Amino acid sequence: MRLRLLLLALGTFAVGTDSMVMAGILGLISRDLDVSVPTAGQMVTVFALAYALLAPVLATLTARWPRRQLLLTALTVFTAANALSALAPTYPLLLATRVLAAAGAALYTPTANAVATSLVPPERRGRALATVLGGMTVATALGVPLGTWIGRTDWRLTMWLVVALGAAALAGQALLLRELPGTPGAPWARAAGGSAGAAPGAGAAQGAGVAAGLRAAVGAPGAGAGAAAGPRAAGGPAAGTQGAAAAPSAGAGATPGAASSVGTPTTQPRQPTPPGLRERLTPLRDRRVVAATATTFLFFLAFNSVYIYIATAIRPATGGEAGRLSMVMLVMGIASVAGSWLGGRAVDHWGVRSVMLTGSAVTALAFLSLPWLGRTMPGALLYALVTPVAGWSVSVALPHRLASLDPPNAPLLISLNSSALYLGMAAGGGAGSASIALLGDRWFPLTATLLALLATATVLTTTRTPDRSYDRSYDRAATAG
Repeated sequence: MRLRLLLLALGTFAVGTDSMVMAGILGLISRDLDVSVPTAGQMVTVFALAYALLAPVLATLTARWPRRQLLLTALTVFTAANALSALAPTYPLLLATRVLAAAGAALYTPTANAVATSLVPPERRGRALATVLGGMTVATALGVPLGTWIGRTDWRLTMWLVVALGAAALAGQALLLRELPGTPGAPWARAAGGSAGAAPGAGAAQGAGVAAGLRAAVGAPGAGAGAAAGPRAAGGPAAGTQGAAAAPSAGAGATPGAASSVGTPTTQPRQPTPPGLRERLTPLRDRRVVAATATTFLFFLAFNSVYIYIATAIRPATGGEAGRLSMVMLVMGIASVAGSWLGGRAVDHWGVRSVMLTGSAVTALAFLSLPWLGRTMPGALLYALVTPVAGWSVSVALPHRLASLDPPNAPLLISLNSSALYLGMAAGGGAGSASIALLGDRWFPLTATLLALLATATVLTTTRTPDRSYDRSYDRAATAG
């Protein structure tokens, strides 16, 4: 069982590396394809935007596909797209391959998390999510610096690394993930207001799995988060928690009734209908949900407007040397893991609001200091240590806040957080590019400072409920079953 989870985590490791490693090779791409660094940075924007927009669409279109088929299809698309990225002769073609890679990632990550929760008993779902989402976290600590180092002379080698990771995950899952539960049921039934029948793990048990997963592994930037990820840039969480939105119950589905002795036709209970896009967006009618997703968007907009162009910001410290940049990326990755771990415990101890306010304020201060810290290697390493710790702490608190607003619908709310994260990541590429054009290579992080302060102000004005009420309401729902 654990081998299966590790194979799923290998896939999220490949996705996380692909979505975050671009920050370390933008300079090489810009020189090779004869475009500016801000223009090259739009690859991150295109990937994140495509992920955010395609994830709910693909989830709806493939709702009735067998999960094994979904996993293998997603990894095939993802791996082939990265191979095309490595071979792309022009910048427009490279952008097109990034959209295709995002489609594969958007299909894979939610499905992998859904499969993880169906492979284990309800009481172990949190740990299963932690294992799979851990692939995103490890990508920030290992995949990004490794990819940056491998591509120090040729960025295409970095893309081939991602291809190898995707191919390994595809081969392993094709061989070893033979028997998987079929059609998801319980969360969809809850989202549509229906009943999941007798599917094991329905209702509150599903919430328990999500709750444990949040405490164990949510963070994840990314891009993401992404995620789930931390910021996706420093790792961003992000992107990883979206899988909770589709988390299934083991054994979900209908069992045909037995034929009677007089030949009465057998009957089969009606399968719960997967939610359409309208049902998935229904929580946005709640102003509290809108405020929470807006906070997620603003924070990741601020974070990624700097991270995507971190090589430009610290060029005076690194002198343009790939080895020094790889060292900075490694420190950021390790700090991201530490921030995720510390963030979960800080939320439990001090509450969501305190963690969000403290983390976003520290992040704003780090952005404000970067024009000076980026001049020397010790300063750059200090920035690489402090910023991901603060950022990942906030990235843990953000989905926790959303899930606490309506615990029975926590999976859908967490998926909205993931979409806001990737939209912020996408907008961050454009915001960083515009800031460089207006303020120059040294001072562009000041724009991120203002955005981070705006996120802090949003938290101040929209979270007036005492901190612990979030935790108590969520915990009651998660343990009710």
